[in-house]
Amino acid sequence: MERPAWAPPGIDLSMPSVSRIYDFYLGGSHNFEVDREAARRAMEFLPGLPKVMQANRAFMRRAVRHALSEGVTQFLDIGSGIPTFGNVHEVAQGADPSARVVYVDHDPVAVAHSQAVLAGNELATVVAADLRTPKDILTAPELTGLLDLDRPVALLLVAVLHFIEDADDPQAAVATLRDALAPGSLLIVTHAAYDGIPTDQETAGGAVDVYRQIKNPLIMRTRDEVARFFDGYEMVEPGLVKMAEWRPETPVAQEDPYAFSGFAGVGRTA
Repeated sequence: MERPAWAPPGIDLSMPSVSRIYDFYLGGSHNFEVDREAARRAMEFLPGLPKVMQANRAFMRRAVRHALSEGVTQFLDIGSGIPTFGNVHEVAQGADPSARVVYVDHDPVAVAHSQAVLAGNELATVVAADLRTPKDILTAPELTGLLDLDRPVALLLVAVLHFIEDADDPQAAVATLRDALAPGSLLIVTHAAYDGIPTDQETAGGAVDVYRQIKNPLIMRTRDEVARFFDGYEMVEPGLVKMAEWRPETPVAQEDPYAFSGFAGVGRTA
């Protein structure tokens, strides 16, 4: 297969990547046929997956604007993926040019593309690191050079926790990050769940199996399990809800049924 100019050397073009599949769902161009094939297999079970991803992004943008309205102008987006239109730095810096954004991803394509997109933007950067090793993120020179951890930070864990298995203790990683951030910091989360998907669990399980087959298991958690990630945070109204229900800007009744899949919430530390 011919390697496109944007693909960093050394990556395996034969293995699908979660961030490139996500890019495909959102209509992006930074994906390979192997990613599109996996996405189409998952969509055989859940044809509304692109709608889920769009609802996810729409929630993220509303949450970023909420953070800015609360005076939080520093953003740490872990599992940020390939930056597509309307990403965190565009939303945040569009409203407040002084906003600072650090993206974190372990996918080399996502990191390389982020570096290209952010070239010349002195208030946004990217770190190659993994949520499973939060201390590596917190000590990365790109982060320490841009964010002041003595001031509140909005931590975004959007569509990433469901790719971390319980054996890797995502709870501990989230707690480590929480403890490193100043009081008044925000936690912004979306998480996949069978709850709300407009089909039966067996059918949805077919899509989950596709992710297992590409060695990126999708961990569907219950509402109570997702709520535990907010330990130590006070939930911001309306609490932990379906993505489309978190401070909607248009009538919820007009939303696609798939926009109610999984959970979204924002918490704030005292």
